[in-house]
Amino acid sequence: MAAPASQIKAAAKYAICVFRNDLRIHDNEALFVANQKSKILLPLYCFDPRHYSGTYHFGFPKTGGHRLQFLIDSVADLRLKLHSHGSDLIIRKGKPEEVILDLIKTLNIENDVVVVMHKEVTEEEIKVESNIKAPLITVWGHTLYHVEDVPFQLKQLPDVYTQFRQKVEDRAPIRKLINMPNQLNPLPPGISLGTIPPIEDFGFTAPKKDTRTAFPFSGGETAALERLKDYLWVTNNVSTYKETRNGMIGPDFSTKFSPWLALGCISPRQIYWEIKKYEKERRANQSTYWVIFELLWRDYFRYVGLKYGNKLFFAGGIKGETVQWKTNMEYFKAWQEGRTGIPYIDANMRELAATGFMSNRGRQNVASFLTKDLKLDWRLGAEWFESLLLDHDVCSNYGNWLYSAGIGNDPRENRKFNVVKQGLDYDGDGNYVRLWVPELSDIKTGKVHCIWTLSNTQLEAGNVILGQSYPNPIVIAPEWSRHVNRPAASGGADAGDARGKGSVSSRGRGQGSGRGKGQQGQYAGQKRGLDFYFSNTKPK
Repeated sequence: MAAPASQIKAAAKYAICVFRNDLRIHDNEALFVANQKSKILLPLYCFDPRHYSGTYHFGFPKTGGHRLQFLIDSVADLRLKLHSHGSDLIIRKGKPEEVILDLIKTLNIENDVVVVMHKEVTEEEIKVESNIKAPLITVWGHTLYHVEDVPFQLKQLPDVYTQFRQKVEDRAPIRKLINMPNQLNPLPPGISLGTIPPIEDFGFTAPKKDTRTAFPFSGGETAALERLKDYLWVTNNVSTYKETRNGMIGPDFSTKFSPWLALGCISPRQIYWEIKKYEKERRANQSTYWVIFELLWRDYFRYVGLKYGNKLFFAGGIKGETVQWKTNMEYFKAWQEGRTGIPYIDANMRELAATGFMSNRGRQNVASFLTKDLKLDWRLGAEWFESLLLDHDVCSNYGNWLYSAGIGNDPRENRKFNVVKQGLDYDGDGNYVRLWVPELSDIKTGKVHCIWTLSNTQLEAGNVILGQSYPNPIVIAPEWSRHVNRPAASGGADAGDARGKGSVSSRGRGQGSGRGKGQQGQYAGQKRGLDFYFSNTKPK
């Protein structure tokens, strides 16, 4: 039975620190505790075969090629970081509970060992913890607000994000960073360290870097900390984040922290305290607040996962709704492969397949299109995202899909995105569509978003033959007609577009449109949080 680190005072000669989604040295309480409670430290990472099987319902590769390469990069970087602290990383292929038992038997340390790992909240990960046959210490370390510091019992967790945010902003502290020692305890002599398996061992070839990607970064703590430094101190991009975060092209419209957060290559507290330092030395504004605001969404979904457990994965979601979801695989494959005939949807899905990344704005729209326009089972989308997204994090991914499907933590019923309006709002000139749907590259201006409405003369001039060079739309929603002939907008999103799956956290994101009048409306809706943040009378 696992015990919190605060409840275990006795030390053991050996400590096995099991890395999972915490692939960093800085602010790593599990590593700190393992080092503190031992004389000999065994840092361990296991490539668990269960992570490379099929997804639960639809059998997609659970960890696809882009995500796997990012993971391999991150594990390699962790090993190098441990080297710089006088240690190393033991690497094995196998189930952690079995690998740990084998290590203990091989070293003959059954009576003088403790296992330390970060606590997870969903069933598959919890089973790993419960199957470990050794004294186990679990540490809470994936959120901005520590579970022991939130001002309510788990069963009292609000089912609406805003209420959660108000409670923690008002009453909960954010802990200081853990100061890691420069030198970690030694490994046992003669231990076999193992090698990092190549991606080919998992049935993939190394994915090629697509020059169009908005995420041209490598995995690992080193790259994560470099990005944090660049986004804040070198470019000052953090100071305009709220205005740019709904962008579609390039690496700097949003933070891009989410893939590193998903694997724990960077601590959310590290981001928070670096932003506080930036605000003190440079400037504090809506944008610096909004990065923290979105980290809170990530926290929230983890607490939702802790509260609701497997309901996160049920067809009816945490609300237990009875919904007659469809499983039309022809429609799904069109969505999956970016050939729905709706250019904005297709561009986003093709970007995801080619790079493992998709923007905040794109995720909201493709999820709404799948569940509200095609009326397909939301779990098809969630499992496909799980396979492909670099920043896949189980609580945020599934929580966000429940939100989009209307069976999660959304206070508004039947929220639906008008994907034509959204395309015109956020890709008004059509550059993003033309980037990812090259067969439409000769259709100039925002008219590319409504390709099916163009005349034969316009299509011929653009070298497009609908149904041949580019598909006819598989559905046409009646509300789209209100926007097909209007000029591209420079203003905000739909009134119902209250939040998304943006760029800070793997499975969860921020709120508001960040554009023109729409932005001001959302700012007004979040005024209390901003007032709190900028108040001199409140602790920061």
